[in-house]
Amino acid sequence: MDFGLVLQTDPPASAVVSLMKRAERNGFRYGWTFDSAVLWQEPFVIYSQILANTRKMHVGPMVTNPGTRTWEVTASTFATLNDMYGNRTVCGIGRGDSAMRVAGRAPNTLARLGEAIEVIRDLAEGREAVVDGNPIRIPWIRDGRLPVWMAAYGPKALALAGEKADGFILQLADPFLTEWMIRAVREAAARAGRDPGAITICVAAPAYVGEDLAHARDQCRWFGGMVGNHVADLVSRYGEHSGMVPDDLTEYVKARQGYDYSHHGRAGNPSTDFVPDEIVDRFCLLGPAEAHIEKLRALRDLGVDQFALYDMHDARESTIDAYGEHVIPALNG
Repeated sequence: MDFGLVLQTDPPASAVVSLMKRAERNGFRYGWTFDSAVLWQEPFVIYSQILANTRKMHVGPMVTNPGTRTWEVTASTFATLNDMYGNRTVCGIGRGDSAMRVAGRAPNTLARLGEAIEVIRDLAEGREAVVDGNPIRIPWIRDGRLPVWMAAYGPKALALAGEKADGFILQLADPFLTEWMIRAVREAAARAGRDPGAITICVAAPAYVGEDLAHARDQCRWFGGMVGNHVADLVSRYGEHSGMVPDDLTEYVKARQGYDYSHHGRAGNPSTDFVPDEIVDRFCLLGPAEAHIEKLRALRDLGVDQFALYDMHDARESTIDAYGEHVIPALNG
């Protein structure tokens, strides 16, 4: 199983680079960041420094979207990083939540997202693609490689990931929901004539290593609020108890009263009081290292190829080190 570290690009950028270097020393192979231009610093600038200061780490956004930048700009940026540092980037992409809503825009449609996946990948790998009706090719790209991994929750998005993406990003670590969603992605891939086993499965969630479970829950409760944004969209689209989305995923958002993006992805987020302990325990990895190992083994058995660790809490360094000393060797020893 591969391991990734997920950070927000809060200033100073040097701290983000330092944590990514620490993660690589501890056996993490991927470095991910949020991508929301208003809330945090520009990640692609920081990726250049991460790549320059690591040897093998792959970097990318978790996740970008088709609306913040034009598609040829996104493709050229990835291709430039690959040309400078080797093919060490991954394009995580979704409809857009904080990046779009904070700027007063609605998230992108799935149709636009599906088109963008193919266009960005083709352009970044040196092939011609049609952008706004115009055929474009970036002529200087040689031997470019850009896997595109799509984040999804709902049935139509899961189907799109299976049909077009190289990888699937699931932002929660509940084994029941993970199994349900992996199956949906793989069935869609098979229907599209693709090899279901060729799609990389990445589960992303907060992890907090320690004995004080109540404190760990409070530090990671923000994640239930972040996931709740997407779940609320699903409920508004499909309704409750529709059979389209598991009730286990939708029940807890009934008490949701709104969301303040100024606290997005941060410990102590006041917009997440509606998230019960049960959801935090199910969606995150908490407790001593042995509890993390047990849950990760269960996820690996379901077909998860990578666990990407959200490290937005008060024990960032110690969690990275605990994974390097105990968790990663247990999963890959």
